[in-house]
Amino acid sequence: MIINNHLIADIKFLESPNFNTRPKDVSINLLVIHSISLPPKVYGNNHIENFFLNKLDHSLDPFYEEIRELKVSAHLLIKRDGEIIQFVPFNMRAWHAGESSFQGKDNCNDYSIGIELEGSDDDDFEEIQYDKLCEVTIALQGEYKNITKENIKGHSDVAPGRKKDPGLFFKWDRYLDNV
Repeated sequence: MIINNHLIADIKFLESPNFNTRPKDVSINLLVIHSISLPPKVYGNNHIENFFLNKLDHSLDPFYEEIRELKVSAHLLIKRDGEIIQFVPFNMRAWHAGESSFQGKDNCNDYSIGIELEGSDDDDFEEIQYDKLCEVTIALQGEYKNITKENIKGHSDVAPGRKKDPGLFFKWDRYLDNV
């Protein structure tokens, strides 16, 4: 997997409007793993993509009224079939972690890369998702040297009490043993 100009080569890039520049002199040193499904626990549609692009049809599900005003993005989405979609270049600040802190430093979006897995915090993930997540992580570690195993966390780690993803079913050992 090749990263060129802060984009992964040869994957779909759908530019989200939900990003901005990182603060000056900030080093990317954190990888945050998330899970998302829209509507909850429904897979295999394009609703996540549309949500990150601010194009979600809110009439499709009652849950969408709850998230109508949210402006969210991630750098990457790994779908259940293994497809990887990029929404924000890695050098830019995606809006994925919200109110968050890591090692005493607030605003994780300033210095992190966010990867969403299509899934739920109370459901298993697909093996192909772990395979692709490992490939992406290795490529990111090659490009951004401050992303170490110790600096790979779940959303629940950087926003405890507020978020539960990627959840109890995420196989951290399976993932971290392969990066």
